[in-house]
Amino acid sequence: MSDTRTLNELIQAVRQVEVAVNRMANDTMVGAYLSSFKGRGMDFEDLRDYAPGDDVRHIDWNVSNRLGRPFVKRFREERELGLILLVDISASGEFGSTGATKRRLAAEVAGTLAFAAARSGDKVGLLLFTDAVELFLPPGKGRRHLLRVLREILFFQPAGRGTNPAVALKALIQRITHRSMAILISDFLCPLDRELAQALGRVNARHDLVCLHLHDPVEVRLPEAGIARFEDAETGEILEVNLSRAGTRRTYAEANQQRLAALELALQREGVDTLRLEAGQPFAAALQHFFEHRRWRRA
Repeated sequence: MSDTRTLNELIQAVRQVEVAVNRMANDTMVGAYLSSFKGRGMDFEDLRDYAPGDDVRHIDWNVSNRLGRPFVKRFREERELGLILLVDISASGEFGSTGATKRRLAAEVAGTLAFAAARSGDKVGLLLFTDAVELFLPPGKGRRHLLRVLREILFFQPAGRGTNPAVALKALIQRITHRSMAILISDFLCPLDRELAQALGRVNARHDLVCLHLHDPVEVRLPEAGIARFEDAETGEILEVNLSRAGTRRTYAEANQQRLAALELALQREGVDTLRLEAGQPFAAALQHFFEHRRWRRA
Protein backbone atom coordinates (compact mmCIF):
# COMPACT_ATOMS: atom_id res chain seq x y z
CA MET A 1 0.00 0.00 0.00
CA SER A 2 1.46 3.38 -1.00
CA ASP A 3 1.93 6.23 1.47
CA THR A 4 -0.57 8.31 -0.54
CA ARG A 5 -3.25 5.65 -0.37
CA THR A 6 -2.57 5.11 3.31
CA LEU A 7 -2.95 8.84 3.97
CA ASN A 8 -6.15 9.05 1.92
CA GLU A 9 -7.67 6.11 3.77
CA LEU A 10 -6.71 7.66 7.11
CA ILE A 11 -8.31 10.98 6.16
CA GLN A 12 -11.46 9.20 4.95
CA ALA A 13 -11.75 7.18 8.16
CA VAL A 14 -11.35 10.27 10.33
CA ARG A 15 -13.97 12.13 8.28
CA GLN A 16 -16.41 9.23 8.63
CA VAL A 17 -16.07 9.35 12.39
CA GLU A 18 -16.29 13.15 12.36
CA VAL A 19 -19.60 13.04 10.49
CA ALA A 20 -20.96 10.38 12.86
CA VAL A 21 -19.98 12.17 16.08
CA ASN A 22 -21.11 15.56 14.79
CA ARG A 23 -24.56 14.10 14.24
CA MET A 24 -24.64 12.56 17.72
CA ALA A 25 -23.26 15.68 19.45
CA ASN A 26 -26.58 17.46 18.89
CA ASP A 27 -28.13 20.21 21.02
CA THR A 28 -29.65 17.70 23.43
CA MET A 29 -26.30 15.98 23.97
CA VAL A 30 -24.61 19.35 24.53
CA GLY A 31 -27.24 20.27 27.12
CA ALA A 32 -26.84 16.94 28.91
CA TYR A 33 -23.06 17.35 28.86
CA LEU A 34 -23.18 20.90 30.22
CA SER A 35 -25.66 20.22 33.01
CA SER A 36 -23.95 16.98 34.05
CA PHE A 37 -20.52 18.46 34.63
CA LYS A 38 -20.87 22.17 35.27
CA GLY A 39 -20.80 23.42 38.82
CA ARG A 40 -23.55 25.48 40.40
CA GLY A 41 -23.38 28.64 42.49
CA MET A 42 -20.27 30.02 40.80
CA ASP A 43 -19.76 33.62 39.68
CA PHE A 44 -22.13 34.68 36.93
CA GLU A 45 -20.34 35.23 33.60
CA ASP A 46 -22.92 35.75 30.84
CA LEU A 47 -25.94 34.23 29.11
CA ARG A 48 -26.27 31.66 26.34
CA ASP A 49 -29.13 30.08 24.42
CA TYR A 50 -30.96 27.29 26.21
CA ALA A 51 -30.10 23.75 25.00
CA PRO A 52 -32.40 20.75 25.66
CA GLY A 53 -31.17 19.04 28.81
CA ASP A 54 -30.10 22.26 30.58
CA ASP A 55 -31.17 22.75 34.19
CA VAL A 56 -34.36 24.87 34.05
CA ARG A 57 -33.33 26.50 37.33
CA HIS A 58 -30.60 28.36 35.39
CA ILE A 59 -33.05 29.98 32.96
CA ASP A 60 -33.05 33.79 33.12
CA TRP A 61 -36.78 34.41 32.72
CA ASN A 62 -36.51 38.20 32.41
CA VAL A 63 -34.11 38.02 29.46
CA SER A 64 -35.99 35.08 27.93
CA ASN A 65 -39.30 36.93 28.00
CA ARG A 66 -37.74 40.09 26.58
CA LEU A 67 -35.98 38.35 23.67
CA GLY A 68 -38.66 35.76 22.97
CA ARG A 69 -36.48 32.66 23.39
CA PRO A 70 -35.00 30.90 26.44
CA PHE A 71 -31.59 31.83 27.82
CA VAL A 72 -29.66 30.22 30.67
CA LYS A 73 -27.11 31.77 32.95
CA ARG A 74 -23.51 30.80 32.30
CA PHE A 75 -21.12 30.65 35.23
CA ARG A 76 -17.40 31.22 35.26
CA GLU A 77 -16.68 27.59 36.12
CA GLU A 78 -18.25 26.59 32.81
CA ARG A 79 -15.44 28.35 30.96
CA GLU A 80 -12.64 27.23 33.26
CA LEU A 81 -13.40 23.51 33.17
CA GLY A 82 -11.83 21.43 30.43
CA LEU A 83 -12.55 17.92 29.18
CA ILE A 84 -9.73 15.36 29.40
CA LEU A 85 -10.26 12.07 27.55
CA LEU A 86 -8.25 9.13 28.88
CA VAL A 87 -8.54 6.44 26.22
CA ASP A 88 -7.35 2.84 26.44
CA ILE A 89 -5.62 1.80 23.18
CA SER A 90 -4.28 -1.54 24.42
CA ALA A 91 -4.21 -4.55 22.08
CA SER A 92 -7.53 -5.90 23.39
CA GLY A 93 -9.24 -2.85 21.88
CA GLU A 94 -8.60 -4.21 18.39
CA PHE A 95 -11.05 -7.07 19.01
CA GLY A 96 -14.49 -6.91 17.46
CA SER A 97 -16.91 -9.78 16.91
CA THR A 98 -19.60 -7.55 15.40
CA GLY A 99 -17.49 -5.80 12.76
CA ALA A 100 -16.89 -2.84 15.09
CA THR A 101 -13.83 -2.92 17.33
CA LYS A 102 -13.74 -1.52 20.83
CA ARG A 103 -11.15 1.01 19.66
CA ARG A 104 -13.53 2.29 16.98
CA LEU A 105 -16.26 2.56 19.63
CA ALA A 106 -13.84 4.46 21.88
CA ALA A 107 -13.13 6.93 19.07
CA GLU A 108 -16.83 7.52 18.40
CA VAL A 109 -17.73 7.93 22.08
CA ALA A 110 -14.74 10.18 22.78
CA GLY A 111 -15.42 12.16 19.61
CA THR A 112 -19.06 12.74 20.53
CA LEU A 113 -18.05 14.09 23.93
CA ALA A 114 -15.24 16.16 22.43
CA PHE A 115 -17.57 17.83 19.93
CA ALA A 116 -20.17 18.46 22.65
CA ALA A 117 -17.46 20.05 24.81
CA ALA A 118 -16.22 22.17 21.91
CA ARG A 119 -19.73 23.44 21.18
CA SER A 120 -20.03 24.58 24.80
CA GLY A 121 -16.71 26.44 24.62
CA ASP A 122 -14.56 23.95 26.56
CA LYS A 123 -11.05 22.87 25.68
CA VAL A 124 -10.43 19.16 25.04
CA GLY A 125 -7.32 17.21 26.00
CA LEU A 126 -6.35 13.62 25.23
CA LEU A 127 -4.28 11.00 27.05
CA LEU A 128 -3.78 7.65 25.31
CA PHE A 129 -2.57 4.72 27.41
CA THR A 130 -1.83 1.01 27.42
CA ASP A 131 0.24 -0.24 30.34
CA ALA A 132 2.07 3.08 29.99
CA VAL A 133 1.21 6.61 28.87
CA GLU A 134 1.48 6.57 25.06
CA LEU A 135 0.48 10.12 24.11
CA PHE A 136 -0.67 13.32 25.77
CA LEU A 137 -2.29 16.21 23.90
CA PRO A 138 -2.76 19.29 26.11
CA PRO A 139 -6.28 20.77 26.13
CA GLY A 140 -7.01 22.80 23.03
CA LYS A 141 -9.78 24.15 20.82
CA GLY A 142 -10.67 24.28 17.16
CA ARG A 143 -11.67 21.80 14.47
CA ARG A 144 -8.08 20.91 13.60
CA HIS A 145 -7.42 19.98 17.23
CA LEU A 146 -10.58 17.86 17.43
CA LEU A 147 -9.70 16.04 14.21
CA ARG A 148 -6.27 15.27 15.60
CA VAL A 149 -7.90 13.84 18.73
CA LEU A 150 -9.98 11.52 16.53
CA ARG A 151 -7.00 10.58 14.37
CA GLU A 152 -4.82 9.66 17.32
CA ILE A 153 -7.49 7.53 18.98
CA LEU A 154 -8.11 5.67 15.73
CA PHE A 155 -4.59 5.21 14.40
CA PHE A 156 -1.90 5.85 17.02
CA GLN A 157 0.49 2.88 17.17
CA PRO A 158 1.28 2.18 20.84
CA ALA A 159 4.50 0.70 22.14
CA GLY A 160 2.70 -1.28 24.85
CA ARG A 161 0.00 -3.96 24.58
CA GLY A 162 -1.34 -4.30 28.12
CA THR A 163 -3.98 -2.35 30.05
CA ASN A 164 -3.23 -0.26 33.14
CA PRO A 165 -5.71 2.60 33.77
CA ALA A 166 -3.88 3.50 37.00
CA VAL A 167 -0.93 4.76 34.93
CA ALA A 168 -3.21 7.12 33.02
CA LEU A 169 -4.94 8.36 36.16
CA LYS A 170 -1.63 9.11 37.88
CA ALA A 171 -0.42 10.98 34.79
CA LEU A 172 -3.61 13.04 34.79
CA ILE A 173 -2.96 14.20 38.35
CA GLN A 174 0.60 15.20 37.44
CA ARG A 175 -0.21 16.99 34.17
CA ILE A 176 -3.58 18.66 34.84
CA THR A 177 -3.55 20.74 38.00
CA HIS A 178 -6.83 22.68 37.60
CA ARG A 179 -10.16 20.96 38.13
CA SER A 180 -11.35 19.27 34.93
CA MET A 181 -13.84 16.76 33.62
CA ALA A 182 -12.10 13.42 33.14
CA ILE A 183 -13.61 10.64 31.03
CA LEU A 184 -11.83 7.29 31.35
CA ILE A 185 -12.69 5.02 28.40
CA SER A 186 -11.45 1.43 28.72
CA ASP A 187 -12.43 -2.23 28.51
CA PHE A 188 -10.91 -2.68 32.00
CA LEU A 189 -9.36 -6.04 31.10
CA CYS A 190 -6.82 -5.57 33.85
CA PRO A 191 -6.27 -6.43 37.53
CA LEU A 192 -8.65 -4.57 39.87
CA ASP A 193 -5.96 -3.98 42.46
CA ARG A 194 -5.22 -1.47 45.19
CA GLU A 195 -3.19 0.72 42.83
CA LEU A 196 -6.18 1.23 40.53
CA ALA A 197 -8.59 1.86 43.41
CA GLN A 198 -6.32 4.49 44.93
CA ALA A 199 -5.80 6.19 41.57
CA LEU A 200 -9.55 6.32 40.94
CA GLY A 201 -10.14 7.86 44.36
CA ARG A 202 -7.40 10.49 43.96
CA VAL A 203 -8.58 11.61 40.54
CA ASN A 204 -12.25 11.71 41.57
CA ALA A 205 -11.36 13.86 44.57
CA ARG A 206 -9.53 16.39 42.40
CA HIS A 207 -11.51 16.22 39.16
CA ASP A 208 -14.97 15.14 37.99
CA LEU A 209 -14.36 11.56 36.88
CA VAL A 210 -16.59 9.28 34.80
CA CYS A 211 -15.69 5.79 33.59
CA LEU A 212 -17.07 4.43 30.34
CA HIS A 213 -16.64 0.65 30.22
CA LEU A 214 -16.48 -0.76 26.68
CA HIS A 215 -17.05 -4.43 25.97
CA ASP A 216 -17.70 -6.82 23.12
CA PRO A 217 -20.70 -9.19 23.30
CA VAL A 218 -18.42 -12.26 23.03
CA GLU A 219 -16.65 -11.12 26.19
CA VAL A 220 -19.95 -11.48 28.02
CA ARG A 221 -21.36 -14.65 26.49
CA LEU A 222 -19.47 -17.21 24.43
CA PRO A 223 -21.17 -18.62 21.32
CA GLU A 224 -21.88 -22.32 20.90
CA ALA A 225 -19.24 -22.82 18.22
CA GLY A 226 -17.42 -26.12 18.79
CA ILE A 227 -13.64 -26.17 19.21
CA ALA A 228 -12.21 -22.65 19.20
CA ARG A 229 -8.76 -21.21 19.71
CA PHE A 230 -8.43 -17.95 21.65
CA GLU A 231 -5.37 -15.73 21.71
CA ASP A 232 -4.89 -13.12 24.40
CA ALA A 233 -4.13 -9.98 22.38
CA GLU A 234 -2.11 -8.48 25.21
CA THR A 235 -0.05 -11.50 26.35
CA GLY A 236 -0.06 -13.72 23.26
CA GLU A 237 -1.25 -16.72 25.28
CA ILE A 238 -3.26 -19.24 23.21
CA LEU A 239 -6.03 -21.38 24.68
CA GLU A 240 -8.12 -24.05 22.94
CA VAL A 241 -11.68 -24.41 24.25
CA ASN A 242 -14.63 -26.65 23.38
CA LEU A 243 -17.50 -24.18 23.16
CA SER A 244 -20.06 -26.89 22.46
CA ARG A 245 -19.98 -27.74 26.17
CA ALA A 246 -22.64 -25.86 28.08
CA GLY A 247 -20.62 -26.18 31.29
CA THR A 248 -17.67 -24.39 29.70
CA ARG A 249 -19.82 -21.52 28.52
CA ARG A 250 -21.55 -21.31 31.90
CA THR A 251 -18.24 -21.27 33.81
CA TYR A 252 -16.96 -18.49 31.58
CA ALA A 253 -20.15 -16.45 32.02
CA GLU A 254 -20.01 -16.80 35.80
CA ALA A 255 -16.36 -15.77 35.92
CA ASN A 256 -17.12 -12.75 33.76
CA GLN A 257 -20.04 -11.74 35.97
CA GLN A 258 -17.77 -11.90 39.00
CA ARG A 259 -15.24 -9.68 37.21
CA LEU A 260 -17.90 -7.14 36.29
CA ALA A 261 -19.31 -7.14 39.82
CA ALA A 262 -15.84 -6.55 41.26
CA LEU A 263 -15.28 -3.64 38.87
CA GLU A 264 -18.64 -2.09 39.69
CA LEU A 265 -17.95 -2.41 43.42
CA ALA A 266 -14.51 -0.82 43.07
CA LEU A 267 -15.98 2.15 41.19
CA GLN A 268 -18.86 2.54 43.65
CA ARG A 269 -16.47 2.58 46.61
CA GLU A 270 -14.60 5.50 45.06
CA GLY A 271 -17.81 7.33 44.13
CA VAL A 272 -17.13 7.09 40.39
CA ASP A 273 -20.09 7.04 37.99
CA THR A 274 -19.81 4.45 35.22
CA LEU A 275 -21.64 3.37 32.08
CA ARG A 276 -21.15 0.14 30.08
CA LEU A 277 -21.30 0.37 26.29
CA GLU A 278 -21.29 -2.53 23.85
CA ALA A 279 -19.40 -2.50 20.55
CA GLY A 280 -21.71 -2.70 17.56
CA GLN A 281 -24.64 -1.10 19.41
CA PRO A 282 -25.90 2.53 19.23
CA PHE A 283 -24.68 4.49 22.21
CA ALA A 284 -25.81 8.12 21.83
CA ALA A 285 -29.17 7.71 23.60
CA ALA A 286 -27.59 5.71 26.46
CA LEU A 287 -24.85 8.32 26.87
CA GLN A 288 -27.34 11.18 26.90
CA HIS A 289 -29.63 9.40 29.40
CA PHE A 290 -26.62 8.62 31.61
CA PHE A 291 -25.58 12.27 31.83
CA GLU A 292 -29.13 13.49 32.39
CA HIS A 293 -29.70 10.93 35.16
CA ARG A 294 -26.35 11.91 36.67
CA ARG A 295 -27.44 15.55 36.77
CA TRP A 296 -30.75 14.87 38.52
CA ARG A 297 -29.15 12.46 40.99
CA ARG A 298 -26.60 15.11 41.98
CA ALA A 299 -29.05 18.01 42.05
